[in-house]
Amino acid sequence: MSVNRRRGEIAARLDGRDYRLCLTLGALAELEEAFAAEDLNQLVQRFGTGRLSARDLAAIIAAGLRGGGTQVNEEDVRAMQCEGGAAGFAQIVAELLAVTFGMAEENNRENPPMPQPGEEHPSLGTR
Repeated sequence: MSVNRRRGEIAARLDGRDYRLCLTLGALAELEEAFAAEDLNQLVQRFGTGRLSARDLAAIIAAGLRGGGTQVNEEDVRAMQCEGGAAGFAQIVAELLAVTFGMAEENNRENPPMPQPGEEHPSLGTR
């Protein structure tokens, strides 16, 4: 399955089937409502704590699946299986949040961040 990480898409295997997940603006609005967040900043703060329940994981994955074009609800996701069990679901959510909110992956050097004044650029070695 081909995904475009620049658009915030990831691929995940659930119940032995490959899916595309994406937290579109509509999916993020759903999550704001589900988590009673006033804005995206509150949502990011909540997710950034690293303390997500199984219900949270199911809500995020369901929103991502819907954003990727699969019509599912949270109950459908709760019944799904994932390689690695709960840790596998947590990994999917971590990856989805990382691409959605622009958190760079350590080994992803396709588009390194622009250097800030006084910082060394990782690929150029300059200041």
